[in-house]
Amino acid sequence: MQKKKSSIGWRNENKHPSLSEVFSSVSVPKQKGIWKKLFAFTGPGLLIAVGYMDPGNWATDIAGGAKFGYMLLSVIFISNFFAIILQHLALKIGIVCERDLAQACRDHYSPFVSFILWILCEIAIAACDLAEIIGSVLALKLLFDIPITWGVLITAIDVLIILFFQYKGFRYIESVVAALIFTILVCFSFEIISSKPEIFPILKGIVPNPEIMKNSHSFYISIGILGATVMPHNLYLHSSIIQTRNYPRTIEGKKMAIKYATIDSTLSLSLAFFINAAILIISAATFHKAGHTEVADIMDAHKLLTPILGSSLAGVFFALALLASGQNSTLTGTLAGQIVMEGFLNIKLKPWIRRLITRLIAIVPAMIASMIYGEKGTTELLIISQIILSVQLSFAVIPLVNFTGDSEKMGPFVNGPILKISAWTITIIIVLLNLFLLYNTLLGY
Repeated sequence: MQKKKSSIGWRNENKHPSLSEVFSSVSVPKQKGIWKKLFAFTGPGLLIAVGYMDPGNWATDIAGGAKFGYMLLSVIFISNFFAIILQHLALKIGIVCERDLAQACRDHYSPFVSFILWILCEIAIAACDLAEIIGSVLALKLLFDIPITWGVLITAIDVLIILFFQYKGFRYIESVVAALIFTILVCFSFEIISSKPEIFPILKGIVPNPEIMKNSHSFYISIGILGATVMPHNLYLHSSIIQTRNYPRTIEGKKMAIKYATIDSTLSLSLAFFINAAILIISAATFHKAGHTEVADIMDAHKLLTPILGSSLAGVFFALALLASGQNSTLTGTLAGQIVMEGFLNIKLKPWIRRLITRLIAIVPAMIASMIYGEKGTTELLIISQIILSVQLSFAVIPLVNFTGDSEKMGPFVNGPILKISAWTITIIIVLLNLFLLYNTLLGY
């Protein structure tokens, strides 16, 4: 027998806070100082931005820049706009409803539907973890010439590092992520300066070009960039970690929290845009300019950077950025896994057990592929992981947009007409493009 919906629009009352060990643990100053409040809310956005610069996004950016120069910069720009809207909705549901997206699904849908959504989400997180492992393994290979198989095993050690910072406090995790993002930023700044891109073509590339739609190959790569834009686990993650802030749980307090959290999210995603754009710009300024238009692989890109730019540091900084990207994604993937399991199933596991389960699911296929196929096998797995993430995306975006547009659930914070139309339009576009990408990939196009 189904339980009757509560007065706030949910099937069940939410009894357990998301990430209870760090819930409301970061203090927010009560005085009206704008900068102090903004600093207090700075952090969750950086953790979210990590998902938009993970190793899984590199291949499409490299391929797009090598094949079409700066033309696809507009696609990255539009993708980033989509991300800003959807992440705003994710933080909004966490603040207003005091539920993460997983808890919201559990408290809205039937147990059977919630279980299916949980299974799909776990598969997606394992796929995302697989991409992180591959990125770190390739980086270790490039930096230290460590064999792929040994690299897979070494990545398992990061479990201990993550656990250490989890117990130190949530601000420590945010600080580590910020430091790794800064490392990526420095590395790509060096690469951009070394590649000497042309400013006018870059500005022209940000403006959408009709040629993108006319050329089947550019359209396909554009779909790949758009399809990999919003990571489904990021929506669950953001709706949870925003609740680590100790803001007043009142109407005014929630308005204030949404305001500053949105600023944090938007600025952080703008940084992610710069890094994604930087990968495409470097690829365009080096490979496309030199006639290497078929480069679409991380390993090939690394091999060509040093001779083209004439600097031995070019390859080193590229690999270092890849390693930082992989490790950063590992941190956020761990938290997302914990949030999803606790939210959907309403059970708690010790972090080291949860992390070990997720890591083993990802390590086994990575190890088998590396032993049988070597570097090529890991690249294929990277592509497969992105397809899985694309399939799962619809099952995260649709509930999010539906919940935040429900006045019974959101009260005075319900999406306005313009935001509601924008959110559903973005959802339809992402769903259709992901289905198209999946269809063409399965057919081998």
